[in-house]
Amino acid sequence: MIESASFIRTERDLVEGYDYLAGGIRASLQMAWGYQRQFPSFLRSTHQFTKMGLDNPDTLYFHANITDDAEYVVTGRRGSTADLSFQVMNGDYSPANSPDSLAAFDDRQIEMADDGSFELHFGPETVDPGANYFVLGPGSAMLIVREVFSDWQREKPGEIRIERVDTAGKHPDPPDQDRMAKRYAVAGKMLLGRIRTWFAFPEWFYLNERVNTLTDPRVTPGGLASQFSSVGHYELAEDQAMVITVPDSAMAYQGLQLGSMWYVSLDYINHQTSLTADQARVDPDGKIRFVVSEHNPGVVNWLECLGHTRGYVQLRWQHVTRDLTAEDGPSAEIVLLDDMRDHLPYYAESQLRREDYEARIAARQRSVAQRMLG
Repeated sequence: MIESASFIRTERDLVEGYDYLAGGIRASLQMAWGYQRQFPSFLRSTHQFTKMGLDNPDTLYFHANITDDAEYVVTGRRGSTADLSFQVMNGDYSPANSPDSLAAFDDRQIEMADDGSFELHFGPETVDPGANYFVLGPGSAMLIVREVFSDWQREKPGEIRIERVDTAGKHPDPPDQDRMAKRYAVAGKMLLGRIRTWFAFPEWFYLNERVNTLTDPRVTPGGLASQFSSVGHYELAEDQAMVITVPDSAMAYQGLQLGSMWYVSLDYINHQTSLTADQARVDPDGKIRFVVSEHNPGVVNWLECLGHTRGYVQLRWQHVTRDLTAEDGPSAEIVLLDDMRDHLPYYAESQLRREDYEARIAARQRSVAQRMLG
């Protein structure tokens, strides 16, 4: 399946496919062994070694498997990140469709103590649910938590745990041979489904758009009511750049990233392939101007293509306070790198020396190493 992917053009594309496959194997084994609806725990759904679904470099993803007839307690402490959101799904993504979102909300809808600690309850309908009780609709199968960073260096992650009320303090049966065989079979099924799903997903939401353009902001597919996104795909020659101009929204989170044709983020640790509004330069006219190109144009808001002449672009706004319109969205133009000065009105002020760029990369490396612990 990897070797026959239709978008492979170079040996590098294929090598990245093998790396993508390795991440899928890791993730599938982890999910198969961590599938415990009676004794759930939060698993890291995707990270730098298990990428999928155009993973956001600014987000820590967690998920736990649940069932709609039990009650679960989620406790934790709010960190200083830009956004903390919760979502209940009735299944997982598949090559045929997306699962339904049965509930989605962020930290603005929960009661917290002064120190940021909280206790949430998820369970069946009840007569007197009380504060911080969220009903699990029919078919509830997965609880997803997203913690989103805008300032990688200053913001700190929080804490989160989950337990099922009626099994707390008990223990699962020890594994036997049949159960172990089933786990391996499930892992294999998950791996194949994962690859097929994320091959299909861009066809639904990206590749039907005109190349080198981005859509107007729209509610992100999947029921995330407090998140808007703008998507596109690019194809650039070596001497070209895409200049993406978007107003600084002043939302809690606004970020842009690049992705490969494997529909995963590019290396965001050792290269600047993503930028949030806090990381980017905002021009005096209130706009952010990103430059997507293979070669360094010497400006602060450069996003590296890393040898990818084709790829995906996505803008996200999260923790939004209003519906976004076309006026909040991006514009894009293709320019020659040699003509960059003519297309950036604040070109002189946007210059960045090589040593300063290396310092930015070193800061990214330290920040990711810190928040990816555990």
